[in-house]
Amino acid sequence: MPEREERVRLAAFLNVAFTVLELVGGLWTNSLAILSDALHDFGDSIALLASWLFERGARRSPDTSRTFGYQRLSLFSALFSASILIGGSIVIIFQAIPRLLNPETVNATGMVGIAVIGIIFNGAGFFLLKKGESLNEKVLSWHLLEDVLGWAGILVGGVIIYFWKFYLLDPIMTIGLTAFIIYNVTKSLREAINILLQGVPKHINLEAVKQDIKAIKGVMGIHDIHIWSLEGETDVFTAHVILDDETLKKQPEQTKQTIKETLQKHHIEHSTIEIESKYHCTGNICEDWHKNHQQ
Repeated sequence: MPEREERVRLAAFLNVAFTVLELVGGLWTNSLAILSDALHDFGDSIALLASWLFERGARRSPDTSRTFGYQRLSLFSALFSASILIGGSIVIIFQAIPRLLNPETVNATGMVGIAVIGIIFNGAGFFLLKKGESLNEKVLSWHLLEDVLGWAGILVGGVIIYFWKFYLLDPIMTIGLTAFIIYNVTKSLREAINILLQGVPKHINLEAVKQDIKAIKGVMGIHDIHIWSLEGETDVFTAHVILDDETLKKQPEQTKQTIKETLQKHHIEHSTIEIESKYHCTGNICEDWHKNHQQ
């Protein structure tokens, strides 16, 4: 089983196991923070299990219907997970607001004990997914980081409630930690939407790519550039490159290989490059180029 799929699978089953324990613990302690996190973990479990299935589907080889393969299933999983996380967070915040007005007694000792277990379970899942580079794993790792931070807060809050009986802290922690995660996960959601729209991945500087290609000996210009990503890891590049007469005649393939090697420095592994002469360059950009080089 591929390493990425294995990480998602282990994280999913860790989360499912702990969700059951968490539901029981939340009812036992009467802690809204724990019950809310149990609801959130239930959503996380669904997202993780779905992500595992999506990751398995993403391994399918290209075919006549999907010439790029099925790697974007991983991206759909990221969108699905982010949507569940944001939706669950909003529900949790609305549940916490009434307790700001009417705090309830909670079992502080039970909170501390369950928080320690929560940090261990969710911390293990977080570090598993943190090793991955796919957008899907990044979004899922935020799911689990939320829980790690949440349990750390519940641990501290449980200690404070135990000694000072400050029960209002329970809903305050719930709202604060959930709002923090909503802010961070929306950044991953924006990136996922950008990839779906075939935008330039945020880790690639388009102008730097252009300048590095233009700096290659024999390259006179470049146009019709397109850079996008399949799922946040596999980046794709297409462009028309204009070569001078000598380079076009003597070493076009060598120059094309040099361009591909330059692109790899920008994390672009898959590229399609069309070589053109200054006399047969097409498109509006080339028309402008001809006007500026008619001497």
